[in-house]
Amino acid sequence: MATIKDIAKDTGFSVTTVSRALNGYSDVNEETRAIIRASAQKLQYSPNMLAQSLVTKKSKTIGLLVTDLKRESVKDNFVFEVLCGVSEYVATIDYEMILISTTTSRQRNKTFGQVVGERNLDGVIIQGLKKNDPYLTEAVASNLPTVLIDIPIENDSTGYVTSDQEDSIKTAIKYLSRLGHQKIAFMNGHKRAYVSEIRFKAYQEALVEVGMEYDDKLICYGDFEEEKAYQTALSFLLARQEVSAIFCASDIMALGVLQAARELQIQVPEELSIIGFDNILLTRYVSPSLSTVAQNPFELGKAAATLVLEIINQTSTEHHQILQNELIVRESSGAKK
Repeated sequence: MATIKDIAKDTGFSVTTVSRALNGYSDVNEETRAIIRASAQKLQYSPNMLAQSLVTKKSKTIGLLVTDLKRESVKDNFVFEVLCGVSEYVATIDYEMILISTTTSRQRNKTFGQVVGERNLDGVIIQGLKKNDPYLTEAVASNLPTVLIDIPIENDSTGYVTSDQEDSIKTAIKYLSRLGHQKIAFMNGHKRAYVSEIRFKAYQEALVEVGMEYDDKLICYGDFEEEKAYQTALSFLLARQEVSAIFCASDIMALGVLQAARELQIQVPEELSIIGFDNILLTRYVSPSLSTVAQNPFELGKAAATLVLEIINQTSTEHHQILQNELIVRESSGAKK
């Protein structure tokens, strides 16, 4: 395997010059850098990442920290799409990505600083932390370049990427209103998620904008889980038979509601319209196919990776990005009969 000394011998430059050229130092002119890089390619030189990080003080590695990965998450391709978006982008800039899985309980056994320090990360992207998770507070307070997905917090070393939650919810509620629905229920996730807070507020504002009164009896919670949503919907739909439409803060919960409606012999969409949020893969294959607000988790991941590198390299002072969503109308929503 070729070494820096081999490149120095091949080009006639000193070992120091070769090292600085390969590590991107600005005091090496471009002609010299080009000669050294051509030699490295010819000799099939592969840099020692550990040694390189000691010189540059950068590991060229970012982490994707995800919380509460469960077996049932296989139905929800959201996290996988985010991971693919991050992975594809970092590959284009010669960075590495590592996946870190955690839970709320595990966060009490090892600090955020220990987790990222052990892996010598240049930056981290965080997906799925709850408002009361220890790592969220620690990450925001740290100096490590950090990008949060769907958590709108920003400072000198922290940024976030999200989609336009408010406009998406309002679009869906107004669509149901135009179809003649007057009793539109809202199944939220849980109160520990930032998106739950944002989507709930948008639902309330949308009702005002279409001239409906808010009724807290039309609110229920499914914890972003299909089984919990199914169990909740069984009792909720029996108790609230006046409800003709329900908006769910995730597709996974909407699938649970669809199952409950089927078991209660409630016709969808003739008697109950259902709309989800995310546009996961299953939504187009269930029967009836599920109307949903389509996010683009791949682009969220790509945007998060782009932003964390901008924070690392200090090339941008704007540390947030908001992507647009789209309401996709399928078979599960229709006019009120």
